[in-house]
Amino acid sequence: MDGDVRINPYLAGNFAPVRSEDDHELTVIGEIPKGLRGTLYRTGPNPQFEPRDANYHWFTGDGMIHAFVVEDGKVTYRNRYVRTPKFELEREHGRSLFAGFNPMASDPLAMGKDGGVANTNIVHHAGRLLALEEGHMPFEMEPKTLRSLGYVEDYRGRVTAHPKVDPKTGEMVWFGYSVGEVPLNATLSYGVSDKTGKVVRRSDFEAPYSAMLHDFMVTENYVLFPVMPLTGSLERAMKGLPAYAWEPEKGTYVGVMRRDADVSTIRWFNTSACYVFHPMNAYEADGKIIADVFRYDSAPLFPLADGSRGEKSAARLARWTFDLSGATDAIHEEAIDDLDGEFPRFDERLAGGAYRHGWFAGDTTRSGSVKLNAIAHIDLKTGKRSVYELNGGDLTSEPVFTPASETASEGEGWLTAVIWRAAENRSDFVVFDARHVEAGPIAVAQVPRRVPFGFHGNWVAG
Repeated sequence: MDGDVRINPYLAGNFAPVRSEDDHELTVIGEIPKGLRGTLYRTGPNPQFEPRDANYHWFTGDGMIHAFVVEDGKVTYRNRYVRTPKFELEREHGRSLFAGFNPMASDPLAMGKDGGVANTNIVHHAGRLLALEEGHMPFEMEPKTLRSLGYVEDYRGRVTAHPKVDPKTGEMVWFGYSVGEVPLNATLSYGVSDKTGKVVRRSDFEAPYSAMLHDFMVTENYVLFPVMPLTGSLERAMKGLPAYAWEPEKGTYVGVMRRDADVSTIRWFNTSACYVFHPMNAYEADGKIIADVFRYDSAPLFPLADGSRGEKSAARLARWTFDLSGATDAIHEEAIDDLDGEFPRFDERLAGGAYRHGWFAGDTTRSGSVKLNAIAHIDLKTGKRSVYELNGGDLTSEPVFTPASETASEGEGWLTAVIWRAAENRSDFVVFDARHVEAGPIAVAQVPRRVPFGFHGNWVAG
């Protein structure tokens, strides 16, 4: 009706921010496995002030790190904001100054200032805990206290939120998009940090068009850059239309390059319009590259180029095959599984190589949303899938795999996740036997309040 106030869905329910920074010792139900010792770090958007833009997008809120520390069967919880320059400037003025994807709505005080939010992933490499998002350099956090330490300047520009760590060399392989001086451009960077964390390569090249590249794929010898038609346009943004929008007529391209080659050698493969936020893993076999990805028919959460609402779309696990012989530039595509899902993970000791076991957060309701009510394990050798389904409106975060030991067989270990208990409006840290998720959690640590929905997390042994 006229006069109704529209509630932004990314500011309601468990998407809504939790603005307190707390420390809690959690009550454990069941028994934490004796071999599970370390910290699950998670991150997500958590705006410290009411957003300026009425069309606030979930991807643009201030980053907040949540740490679940497991030691001797006990679990403690700590959360802290990532105190980026944006966060500190807004804290100084006591209000929101930046307007996310709509820079035209930003306060004049934000002009020319750093707007990084470090809200998408939290990665540990070469002794550093790095808070990441797609538009800025990695932001370092102190692992125990979660104190903000600042940008790692060695990276000299934008870096992906999804770097890949090579389990054989210890290198961290990464990329950046729209890295040129003009916003929303088609220039990409390919980068490598050695096992000590030193940046040893950063090379720029041009994509077929400007697009949001959330993630990419890395094998033992190759790197793959998916350019899909969630396009960026400064011209469109200047007209008050969406900065990022779905334009399927542009098609999908994936650039393939040897990791030791020059960017001028990139070969562009193609397929019909689709979107992938997250691959599971990729590897080489018989002169081909195999990439398992969660594929959407269209990009969810984003509008069309004219500003109208895009269609709902859910992702399902699919396999892309790239023929390196030169016979075709077409990507061969086949379905692997028919359960809607997101946030795929695997045993990362096998990153870039052949593997068998994968896990993901699923949606058994076919709702076409990011509200995920199940945790699934898939055996890629047999095709068998097992599922633990939540009830009562409970929803899960990304499940993170931790091996039982450095020498454990693939998939032998635990999954950790954070589950929102809808009826109680609070969250639990949960532990599953990774190969038997259908049996439910073997231990639950109760958080006395909720942990807002976020994006990614990683386990750091300790």
